[in-house]
Amino acid sequence: MNAALTVLVPPERVARWFENFGSRHGRTDLTVIEQRLVATAEDGALAEASLPLGRRYDGPPEVPAFAAAASKPVEWGLLLVRKGGFAVARLRGAENLLSKVGQRHVQGRTKAGGQSQQRFARRRDNQARQAFGAAAEHTQRVLVHEAPRPITALVCGGDRSAVEEVLSDPRLRRLSSVRTGPWLDVPDPRRAVLDRAIADGCSVSVTITQRG
Repeated sequence: MNAALTVLVPPERVARWFENFGSRHGRTDLTVIEQRLVATAEDGALAEASLPLGRRYDGPPEVPAFAAAASKPVEWGLLLVRKGGFAVARLRGAENLLSKVGQRHVQGRTKAGGQSQQRFARRRDNQARQAFGAAAEHTQRVLVHEAPRPITALVCGGDRSAVEEVLSDPRLRRLSSVRTGPWLDVPDPRRAVLDRAIADGCSVSVTITQRG
């Protein structure tokens, strides 16, 4: 049975990562297949590397050329949303050009029943709508209104239904057309969470398959 694992590798570490892959699995042959750099090792292990932000690689089957392409700075956006808060950023490569992190209080669930539970549910839904509305407002400002040029990719994370709610705002319609992976599973967005997500969003995605 083949086991697959996907890891995120920052562009500056790509060359070392492939060196280590060769050290662990033996001599490797490099090819470019479907816009990905593919390394096949003599023990049968396979590493398929994709450029960050949905970009396609059309260069030679060489690690330095692939690493250079991965390091090319492009302007992209990041949107993280959970009921406890949001974070949005416009970036050039790993450089944070403009960002906003916000927290909103949305009450948790209650054990009350009857009309009390219904009132609580309505209040909780209203709080969530206000939180998502604030996230949409700042997303429009950071990624659309104050952006000198359209972003080329949007990476999202957090709670999927919350992200969809924010992006349903008509002002953000274009952003849906440039959404790409990876999906980032993050806790309530804070500054440290945003910083980690920026690094992950512009990293190379490598899927390793090995026989075993």
